[in-house]
Amino acid sequence: MASRGIAIVRFYEELNDFLPPQARKRDIEVEVDRARSVKDAIESLGVPHTEIDLILVDGMSVDFAHLLRGGERVAVYPMFEALDIAPLLRLRPLPLRDPRFVADVHLGKLARHLRMAGFDTLWSNDWDDDQIVRRSLAERRTVLTRDKGMLRRREVERGYFVRATESEAQLAEVVRALQLENLVAPFIRCRECNEVLEDVPKETVIDRLPEKVRGCYDRFKRCPGCDRVYWEGTHFARMQGVLSRLAGAMPSDA
Repeated sequence: MASRGIAIVRFYEELNDFLPPQARKRDIEVEVDRARSVKDAIESLGVPHTEIDLILVDGMSVDFAHLLRGGERVAVYPMFEALDIAPLLRLRPLPLRDPRFVADVHLGKLARHLRMAGFDTLWSNDWDDDQIVRRSLAERRTVLTRDKGMLRRREVERGYFVRATESEAQLAEVVRALQLENLVAPFIRCRECNEVLEDVPKETVIDRLPEKVRGCYDRFKRCPGCDRVYWEGTHFARMQGVLSRLAGAMPSDA
């Protein structure tokens, strides 16, 4: 029986986060039986296709359907932030112009922070993976998850694996990684239900306000979805601090 061919695969930068420590930043041998798509070979090593922006096979830019037959050297790169690779075949979509997200059940705090920053973000604590993927496809939303397996699903077109574990760090990471710096629009959405907030006159909500709030604030917003009322109180100041730290974490030329 003829021996199977071998392709040599190497991952660069943050794609190594998906590999076991002993496989990071080094050549990895992958078996190729007759012909194997480069996408299948890459994902067999644990790296989701949604994280990949460029694949070079023997120095040539290829798409996911490219067939390996053995003997090739494959270089796999994540999204490029500083290097212009316009002449090459980019595999990830361009930066989002109308960013919309659906977050998995473990990212509730991140979902609220994204809404606070103005981003349309769906989240529910009882959605399973199938429901999340269906919403992503039906509404062209980016899946945000800490489940690597979800991003390896063939039907997922756009997704991002969130590496940070603390919610404010997650917010900064997502905005930076998906190049959303210029799209932040604070305090236009309800943190709880994602609806766009409406300005309301004080007199229309005064009966619903705590006694101290009535005398201290004059500007109010109401959520048309869940009917919550918002004003610039201590919670508002805390959220401003979150966004200020987000701005401070961005590159100076963002």
